Amino acid sequence: MAILRRVLYLDSFLAGVVGLGLAVAPEFLLVTLFGQPGGPDDEVARLLGVTLVSLALLMVLVGHRVEDLWWWCWAFVLLEAGTALVALLNAAVGLPQGAAAWPWWGIGLGSLGFAAAFVWGIGKAGIERPPS
Repeated sequence: MAILRRVLYLDSFLAGVVGLGLAVAPEFLLVTLFGQPGGPDDEVARLLGVTLVSLALLMVLVGHRVEDLWWWCWAFVLLEAGTALVALLNAAVGLPQGAAAWPWWGIGLGSLGFAAAFVWGIGKAGIERPPS
């Protein structure tokens, strides 16, 4: 359970920090730091930021009760695997003219790593404590 709890807390920290940045200063984060020309509308980025902060809170809630709710982490596996797929495909074939590719590769590989870590943690948790 310790591995799964650490993965939940690390993922929630990153989601919370990025979400707060998007909610407060989307243009600075997307255009200045991540080199995305034009970026999405500020409103869409702010909504994504609020969603990420809420998601981070849910991860913390599951992390606090991971002994009982470890199997809920399959939802986070789906989230991270889907995010990895979209980001890696975008980096490989869908970048707009002048957009930096490194943020997309980073998001894709990071999300893939989180998906694998969640699956590993779920597997260990399932051996330690099967669902009731």
